[in-house]
Amino acid sequence: MEKNKFVLTDEAGNETVYDVLFTFDSEETGKSYIAYTDNSKDEKGNVQVFASIYHPESENSKLEPITTEKEWKVIETILETIQEEIKKQIQEGKVNLDEIGEGTVE
Repeated sequence: MEKNKFVLTDEAGNETVYDVLFTFDSEETGKSYIAYTDNSKDEKGNVQVFASIYHPESENSKLEPITTEKEWKVIETILETIQEEIKKQIQEGKVNLDEIGEGTVE
């Protein structure tokens, strides 16, 4: 498996490969989070992004669901900040859309 990718197996035994978008630790919640995608699109054509709690010190950590509104707000704020930064860089000609893709933001 490539770096920045992982596989999750659902209850039916189906495996899905996900790309890691970024990971971060929140001082506010004291937890570590991972944002990832399978590059599927929603009904509006937007790439679906998922987030979970993870334990970076464990190699085969199980992802845990995010259960509080406070945690979702922290993640949404980071996603919005990253989106705005990418838009700004594209407008300034610093980033070409073809260059955006693989890698993580930490």
